Amino acid sequence: MEVGAAGTIMPPADGMLKTAQRNEARGYDSIWWPDHLMGWYPESIWTPDVTPLANFQSSPHVFFDAVAAIAAVAVSTERVRLGTSVTEPVRRHPAQLAQEWLTLDHLSKGRAILGIGPGEGENIVPYGLSYDRPVTRFEEALEIVRLLWENEEPVDFDGPNYTLRRAVLGLGPYQEGRFPPIWIGAHGPRMLELTGRYGDGWIPGLTGGPQEYGKRLAVIRAAATAAGRDPDAITPALYAYTVVAEDHEAAHEILRHPLLAGNQLVLSSEAYEERGFSHPLGEGFYGIRDYVPTRYPKDEALKAIGAIPFELTHEYTLHGTPDDLVSLVREYETAGLRHVALWNMTFLGDPTKVRESFHLLDEVMLALKR
Repeated sequence: MEVGAAGTIMPPADGMLKTAQRNEARGYDSIWWPDHLMGWYPESIWTPDVTPLANFQSSPHVFFDAVAAIAAVAVSTERVRLGTSVTEPVRRHPAQLAQEWLTLDHLSKGRAILGIGPGEGENIVPYGLSYDRPVTRFEEALEIVRLLWENEEPVDFDGPNYTLRRAVLGLGPYQEGRFPPIWIGAHGPRMLELTGRYGDGWIPGLTGGPQEYGKRLAVIRAAATAAGRDPDAITPALYAYTVVAEDHEAAHEILRHPLLAGNQLVLSSEAYEERGFSHPLGEGFYGIRDYVPTRYPKDEALKAIGAIPFELTHEYTLHGTPDDLVSLVREYETAGLRHVALWNMTFLGDPTKVRESFHLLDEVMLALKR
């Protein structure tokens, strides 16, 4: 079992570098950055009466550029792998992705991972970009990245979204013949099939429990076999929002905070309906494709968050004591998991738990690696 940590996403930059060096020294195997322009929380609820964090940070939408952050950490560390969780091929053209990750491959001496998915509406729609046919666009992008990586001569490509004519990328990988691994954030059937065909790793969010994780991994492996690939060469990972406390019930209290509950607004109405609930934002709501937090005034946002069933926050957040977390991850390991990235959300529900929660996660990491 390999264990990853979250990369620092906001200033000061020196703090980002020190935290990365700390995580490498502690023994974490990887560090991951979201590639966001916008955070999950409406700025309308980022107020002191909802979260004390608003007294110290003016906006919930503060993010370093993920590629620049990885580049800086790459030259400040030696061993830990560095990836995005995840980027997408809308804001970053596939040719740009191909060049960026080869550059990161050189800066990190072979430690960069291209974590990629079809994207989220909040990072695309408000900025005037098209979000039509995201999965089709995603598949084309993977084809183009591979095409540019594997050909030294100019190439052509024709697709519904992208056209290349005599396109070339002369930069090669740090180690000849070894390109950066592509880990795909996939959940639905078509994305799982694409992961089997193109991916070197699979990094979904927490959903459905270990049994469902195993079923989806089986779809990936079947698709890999059908494509003539070795299914065991695809690393099964998990990107898990995590709340850790010294007492399980204390973790439950943290889960009830509006910021932790609000993460479930990005789920689809189908996810709610499968569990016997209705989505607070309406029937037919498509989750991350439709959710743009800057659209919601405070009263509307808090009303929606207040209508989220605790059962969903409980299911979609890895939570509990260090022993609880180790046991839960071991269940996923039995289902095939080999790499877990723990994103500490504890301090969003209780800012006094910042230092304690990171130390407790260190205990989880050490136990899992034993």
